[in-house]
Amino acid sequence: MKNKNISFWLFILPALFALTVVVFYPFFYGFYYTFTDWNGLTATTFLGLENYVNVFQDERFLDSIEFTIKFAVVSIILVNLLGLGLAVLVTQKMKINNGLRTIFFMPNLIGGLILGFIWQFIFKSGFDAVGQMFGIEFLQGWLATSETGFWGLVILNVWQYAGYIMIIYISYLQSVPQELLEAAEIDGASIFQRFWRIKFPLVAPAFTVSLFLTLSNAFKLYDQNLALTNGGPYGSTEMLAMEIYKTAFSRYEMAYAQSKAVIFFILVAAVAISQVYVNKKREVDM
Repeated sequence: MKNKNISFWLFILPALFALTVVVFYPFFYGFYYTFTDWNGLTATTFLGLENYVNVFQDERFLDSIEFTIKFAVVSIILVNLLGLGLAVLVTQKMKINNGLRTIFFMPNLIGGLILGFIWQFIFKSGFDAVGQMFGIEFLQGWLATSETGFWGLVILNVWQYAGYIMIIYISYLQSVPQELLEAAEIDGASIFQRFWRIKFPLVAPAFTVSLFLTLSNAFKLYDQNLALTNGGPYGSTEMLAMEIYKTAFSRYEMAYAQSKAVIFFILVAAVAISQVYVNKKREVDM
């Protein structure tokens, strides 16, 4: 037993060392720097909680939090609804199921920056051309306002991520016992009733996984935000990750940016843990 414990720790030690060097040490060292005037090279003065006090008085940071939360809520709902809908579609008895799965999943394989520039061209040139052709003002000047910029980011995120979430829902839908569905069909249950009364409760664990992934993805979005709007116009579509990056590498306020990052981490962790806790309870109830 003792030799087994030694071999266990010998195998896990390299992973623990890498995790400590790459994650834990930078995190706690960065947390210490939030209490100083660190400029990226040196820290000469201990400031206490001054950086944190200034963060909560920073209107630009607070606006980015509001925009990010709004984006996350809308994106999470739409991505999961579309992902579940696609999963239900491709688990029907059709000859083209495998082809549809490939098509729906493909956007997730495209890099965020490339995807952002592709959709920027679609919104600016494609939408504008269609709007001028049919006289639809709504389609003209996309990404020029905060409202259209917001919906542009939502469309991009949903288009890219729905196929990935679809795969998760497929794995759970395929594990639903066919005997239950056949028995319900014999009893006269409609397609909707079979889905709502049998499939939906049995795929509850998928909601926990999918909501966690979509939530974390929505909050930490950066590359699509950079490529599509770059935070414009006038910073109105600037999400948290971009705002923190610009604070650090455009304004060179490293300690202040690190303070924002710590608050960002606490916010995302609190929301994610709460979501998992609530969904786990719902799984038991269902």
